[in-house]
Amino acid sequence: MENNSNRSEINRIAFIGNYLPRQCGIATFTTDLCEAVATEYSDTTCIALPVNDTKAGYAYPPRVRFELVEKDIDSYRRAADFININNVDLVCLQHEYGIYGGPVGSHILALLRELNTPIVTTLHTVLQEPTPDQCRVLQEVAALSDRVVVMSERGVDFLHTVYGVPPEKVDLIPHGIPDVSFVDPSFHKDLFGVEGKMVLLSFGLLSANKGIETVIAALPAILARNPNAVYIVVGATHPHVLRQQGETYRLSLQRLAQELGVAGNVIFYNRFVSLEELIEFISAADIYITPYLSPAQITSGTLAYTLGAGKAIISTPYWYAEEMLAEERGVLVPFNDPAALAEQVIDLLENESRRHAMRKRAYLFGRAMIWPEVAQRYMESFERARAERRSFMPTGFVVKPLDQRPGELPLLNLDHLQRMTDDTGMIQHANFIVPNYDEGYSIDDNARALIICMHLAELDAGNGQALTLASRYLAFIGYAFNRANGRFRNFMNYQRSWLEESGSDDSHGRTLWALGTVLGRSNTPALQNMAGWLFEQALPAILETTSPRAWAFTLIGIHEYLRRFDGDRRANQVRNELADRLLALYQQNRSDEWRWFEAELSYCNAVLPQAMLMCGQWIPNKAMTEAGLDSLCWLAEVQRVDTAEGHFVPIGSNGFYERNGEKARFDQQPIEAQTMASACLEAYRSTGDPRWRTEAQRAFEWFLGRNDLNLPLYDPTTGGCRDGLHPDRPNENQGAESTLAFLQTLLELRLAENPLLSPETQTK
Repeated sequence: MENNSNRSEINRIAFIGNYLPRQCGIATFTTDLCEAVATEYSDTTCIALPVNDTKAGYAYPPRVRFELVEKDIDSYRRAADFININNVDLVCLQHEYGIYGGPVGSHILALLRELNTPIVTTLHTVLQEPTPDQCRVLQEVAALSDRVVVMSERGVDFLHTVYGVPPEKVDLIPHGIPDVSFVDPSFHKDLFGVEGKMVLLSFGLLSANKGIETVIAALPAILARNPNAVYIVVGATHPHVLRQQGETYRLSLQRLAQELGVAGNVIFYNRFVSLEELIEFISAADIYITPYLSPAQITSGTLAYTLGAGKAIISTPYWYAEEMLAEERGVLVPFNDPAALAEQVIDLLENESRRHAMRKRAYLFGRAMIWPEVAQRYMESFERARAERRSFMPTGFVVKPLDQRPGELPLLNLDHLQRMTDDTGMIQHANFIVPNYDEGYSIDDNARALIICMHLAELDAGNGQALTLASRYLAFIGYAFNRANGRFRNFMNYQRSWLEESGSDDSHGRTLWALGTVLGRSNTPALQNMAGWLFEQALPAILETTSPRAWAFTLIGIHEYLRRFDGDRRANQVRNELADRLLALYQQNRSDEWRWFEAELSYCNAVLPQAMLMCGQWIPNKAMTEAGLDSLCWLAEVQRVDTAEGHFVPIGSNGFYERNGEKARFDQQPIEAQTMASACLEAYRSTGDPRWRTEAQRAFEWFLGRNDLNLPLYDPTTGGCRDGLHPDRPNENQGAESTLAFLQTLLELRLAENPLLSPETQTK
């Protein structure tokens, strides 16, 4: 194929990743690759789907057709739908853990799983020692991709040896670079007022791992031999670093330069520069330096650019630099070694013939990396992916069967949660959707709401509201604790007066559940500190309680807590004591016809088998696991209409279900659907049996209208849930318990969609 006349059978390509004008290396790469392919293959339509890390987004060019919201998993599914209905022939994904939402960027899996098109993924990070979560995400990304692209030989090796990706699935394509002329550095120096100077250059978004301080520390020795040297640092502080830490790192560099007496020879150009400006800076450099502090970098756009421009390069030996600068295309110096760096800079500045020979080798090597060449290599990979997909898949639009694509989950709507929350906490009840101040507050609802906030934070959902709301609910719980008796008060009136000195056993257990969830799941130290103190003070009192549900709530909370603090001896002792009590109850009451812990099914029934399943798995105790599965299997049968495909029918609160008695059909409460879904998800995690995912979905669909009246309990317009199902109608009040029950079920199903967010992948 000749340049400017390239053709491909691929008519439409969607590029997913960050995109200019967002300021980051992935955005630059995605934009350059997309434009290069569009230029080389003018008959192919290229569109882009960038990821926004801010609510405002960016002023994208017309090529951008759909914008993903980083922390909103639903936007990833909508993007998949957009791609599937817009005749896209191939998706080119840029993968880097930090640019997608969810733990280690796992939200992108929600998009990839739904695509019907071939996928070619470029991996910008391939770690030699990934965390278990990082490993799982990359393995699934690779499994869902038809071809995988890496930019270095080491990347190919790591994919095979660390992640188990077959080498024949991997394409090695170099990092693309602009095609620039081999010019004398002096030609551009007047643009920056450094005529007659020897220019040392580093560029890229500034962050502490870039090692710029190593170069500044080397400058006194360099200037002692070459007083006309100047060090230019080009690039704005990384936007994420700027939001979290401000200019702390840049200011520390400036202070270091002043302390060492080299401030007059250091120039910071604090801007995200255009490609044209960057080429001018590179052209003016005599030596380019990448002093990164860690070896674990599989690619570097800045190094690729300067190599292809024919610069003399000194670098620390990170993986990509070792490969690119081999065969005397550059010089490697040890990490964080100013003396070694100074020695090599001095040698190159004073040895002109060596410097220019290095430049020539680098420039010639870079000819295979210019974007037109790289675009053609990518198109070869695209066509290979498409051909391979055709070879084993039927033609036409591929639709997943229903058993592989369960019912779509509703969008998350926190409007009613916000409406029911004031400066004190969660208000108990509502008249229709209006908070009912007469009923005041309960710790039960604030504990439930706190659990919701932990799930929101895990999912990166809720538009940043999770921390604010969690602080409010935890403050309520802290205020409710009565130090005199080690118990939590439950009910507070609207005038903020407590109505009791201690609440029920169940409210105490539910609060321990919430506190344990904060301790096991939150990454906010301030929340952990307060929750930790309360958990420690309140845990002993649970041993004096007599309610099996209080024990079960507490066991779930202890399980959450031990995910992070499994060495806590007292928590383990309390867990063992409560678990033994529950198992003993089951053994005393069980018969072939009544496989239950008590002589009655009442409320929140499924928490009992859920607690048994958790304890059975993690103590471990086989008898507890068997009791949990046996009782949950029976409960699922009891709470379902006659056929195996029938809908969920929770035990009614108007009479419950006594042994040898009649089941109360109504009033059906949302809390029963929530506890059943939670227990079934725990059974699925414990056994891997897909039957339990189906049961969890069945319980959730009760909220959506798959129930006795075929009427929805959940109101998507308000974000609230109706308070129950009467024989003839739903209860139109949307109180706290019902709304929180719906939200907890929805969020737990969302978490279950992503194996990284499931507790069994994070426990011990």
